[in-house]
Amino acid sequence: MMDKLKMHSPNLTEANIAKLAELFPSCVTEARDAQGRVKQAIDFDQLRQELSEHIVEGPQERYHLNWPGKREALLAANAPIAKTLRPCREESVGFDTTKNLFIEGDNLEALKLLQETYLGKVKVIYIDPPYNTGNDFVYHDKYCSTTDDYLSSSLQKDEHGERLVANPETSGRFHSDWLSMMYPRLRLAKNLLRDDGVIFISIDDGEVSGLIKVCEEIFGSENFVGSVSWRKKRKGSFLSKKIVSVTEWLLVFSKSPDIKLYGGKADEAESQPLIKRTNPVGKLVFPEGSISTKLNDGVYAKGVYGDGSSAVELLDDAEVSNGFFSTPLCVKGPFVWSQSYLDDQFSKGATFTVNTINLQIRAFKAPDENSFKGLSSLIDGVESGATNEAGYEQLKGLLEAEGVMSYPKPFQYIEILLDAAAHWDHDALVMDFFSGSSTTGHAVMSLNSKDGGNRRHIAIQLAEECEISSAAYQAGYTTVAEIGKERLRRSGQNILQGEHHSGWLKDVGFRVFKLDNSNMADIWYSSDGLKQADILGLVDNIRKDRTSEDLLFQILLDWGVDLSLPISRQEIHGKTVFFVDGTEKHMALAACFDLEIDEAFVKQLAEYEPLRVVFRDAGFASDSVKINVEQIFAQKSPNTDVKVI
Repeated sequence: MMDKLKMHSPNLTEANIAKLAELFPSCVTEARDAQGRVKQAIDFDQLRQELSEHIVEGPQERYHLNWPGKREALLAANAPIAKTLRPCREESVGFDTTKNLFIEGDNLEALKLLQETYLGKVKVIYIDPPYNTGNDFVYHDKYCSTTDDYLSSSLQKDEHGERLVANPETSGRFHSDWLSMMYPRLRLAKNLLRDDGVIFISIDDGEVSGLIKVCEEIFGSENFVGSVSWRKKRKGSFLSKKIVSVTEWLLVFSKSPDIKLYGGKADEAESQPLIKRTNPVGKLVFPEGSISTKLNDGVYAKGVYGDGSSAVELLDDAEVSNGFFSTPLCVKGPFVWSQSYLDDQFSKGATFTVNTINLQIRAFKAPDENSFKGLSSLIDGVESGATNEAGYEQLKGLLEAEGVMSYPKPFQYIEILLDAAAHWDHDALVMDFFSGSSTTGHAVMSLNSKDGGNRRHIAIQLAEECEISSAAYQAGYTTVAEIGKERLRRSGQNILQGEHHSGWLKDVGFRVFKLDNSNMADIWYSSDGLKQADILGLVDNIRKDRTSEDLLFQILLDWGVDLSLPISRQEIHGKTVFFVDGTEKHMALAACFDLEIDEAFVKQLAEYEPLRVVFRDAGFASDSVKINVEQIFAQKSPNTDVKVI
């Protein structure tokens, strides 16, 4: 039946609903119109909650997932916090050169702090949250009636200083507490994803159905890429009399529907001969180790191999070792590829074979957007060696201790996922905000070492205390975060010592940051409570125990500047200046927190023409200097944004 023309003006209500659905996908629901037909509608109670600083009452019957505490969880996601990230050089590796970050602290608060800096910049998120088995813990987030209350309370720890609480199956809020914990974190995670970004979430049968519904509400049902079954072990528990579990779920959601996941070449069996008799003779040089072969080990002397118009001339002696040409292969022949095309294909992952003595070279072209298969819905860990047992043995070998973590994922499993989402994006940013033993960071470094990528990773892990009776504590680890940092140190060194791609930058370091109260004094956030006796104390509004580097990184967070950018210190006119991302003109930021700043110093600093500059509010030698700062920069560097703290 042919579609009929509408023959009427556009339905603006439907257009408005579509716009709201794009801005607030969690507010989209289904309702019946006057004729009883189901149509898309807006949950106005939910929309009011999105735009409110306090809990909005008034739920109605509709098709959506609901649970006790959902509105409080939404409030927790939207409420601001007065926290910062403090650098910890002594626990970092390559602090001044690395592009990787390790953040120790509550992941909800850390995700809030990263919103400005990494908004829409993360390509891949992988998380392995608590599965809510009744034997593990969930985060206990604070809920307050208004954002002002939340901001105030976030300056202090709770009375016990605890962020994790047991969640036994006997609890009346068993599922609700877990959903309330996941909901705000996933909402904030969505903001960080790029438009072509992907999130992978490991989960078991217990919460998979609720998690799918929560993610559909947050990301949109159209962005549910699918579910993957990971075969994590060969045999299940012999104690099970129902279903013997050997698999685990992986949910995949995207920021937008238009994404691709690489699962290997479309046809590994097809290769292309590089010799064509009618082509003119040309010269090609293949790097050492780039050609696999079935030829016997040994040295093959330079000379002509093969007969007639398809003969290949070996220009230098070449050696075969362990199934590869271990020396460069320099050859002349009627090749179909040029050297520049060969180099480009090799950089993208093309592979080559020589299986006969006449040196007829065949190529498996690098996969492109039209020549690859998608990620399989089954990842067989037994077949690939990526099982739970493998993950356990990997961590045991790295840390030289037994049973430090329960059920750590094997890094090869995460590596498969990272390659699927960022096969061609060698500069992708990867995040794991339930990082545990830092398997994801390990996988990023391993993948980079193999394909020459320079992907960066951000790990977030609470300093969850290890039980005194645990194997981890006996091995010298007091928190899970310590385990994760040590794994990164050791796995990085192991990867460096092995074979790796010549184009890899070998970044196995990480900058450690610890989540803490703001560098600004408490009274700075609650000036209404200011007493006359406090006025003198506010001449300098910064906490006494904070360093200049502490202040610098809070400024980077507030200004949305990448926390991994290179930082240098210089002495200018007797003052210490931090330069972020450069020491010449037009660097991202220049900051000076010294006291007694005078006009001579300001004029000299303005010569660098930074994009942004910041001073301490109490740092100027006089009020006249403070007044003249903006005028000096307006004359010498008019594009500089000037601020004080």
